[in-house]
Amino acid sequence: MQVGIMEEETLDTILNGLVRVYQKKKGYRFSLDSILLAHFVSLRQRTRFLDIGCGSGIILLILAKRFPNIHCVGLEIQENLATLARKNSQLNNLDERVEIISGDARYIKNIFPEHSFDAVIFNPPYGKLNSGRINPHQEKAIARHEIKGSLKDFLSAAKYLLKPKGRVFTIYPAKRLVELVYFFRQIGVEPKRMKLVFSDLYSDAAFALVEGKNGSREELKLESPLFIYDQNKKYTQEMTGIFTELSRFPVDGGG
Repeated sequence: MQVGIMEEETLDTILNGLVRVYQKKKGYRFSLDSILLAHFVSLRQRTRFLDIGCGSGIILLILAKRFPNIHCVGLEIQENLATLARKNSQLNNLDERVEIISGDARYIKNIFPEHSFDAVIFNPPYGKLNSGRINPHQEKAIARHEIKGSLKDFLSAAKYLLKPKGRVFTIYPAKRLVELVYFFRQIGVEPKRMKLVFSDLYSDAAFALVEGKNGSREELKLESPLFIYDQNKKYTQEMTGIFTELSRFPVDGGG
């Protein structure tokens, strides 16, 4: 049985050995956007945060390593991925600080009390249900398309969970940025910080990293853009710096 499990999974080491993670060979695998979001997030000491749709747990693991005095909770609708996230937290000796809950964000009131988190993080499905080709692999399809939860569902759950002045962190396709800001403001979470991500100097914006604050006043800081690749298709100096910075642990949870 153990041999079969190993054949279905890979064990990957990232960020100069900071994190080791099991992933499905043919199922959902984390991508660069998860790394970008983990770097964008800033957390205070003793923060209790929730990662909605945590997948195999990659963002939880990075943040738990970087901020040693925070409590991390992951919510995952796919039981096979929730099981993998628990396995990964144990692999990284974080099972005392990383808790994985199986559940559906659309029914968040049945899972957690209101106002129970200081911060909520999510890397939601990017594709609308009736747009684009749906991946035939169910695990990938649910992770990438709004089959079992839309952007509005994730934000509504975040609003319910956040304490007053609590913060939301997310990454979303730049082409859907208007929709993201609209839903943020509709539920009463004000966008406070934003960073656009470009593949290179010659491409349109690919992603928007956004931080919102519950019940805050209107004022947005638009940070300098991030370019992932240079003209030689190598990582830019800034992108390399992100990998380096994430590899340093722990850090003080200030701010």
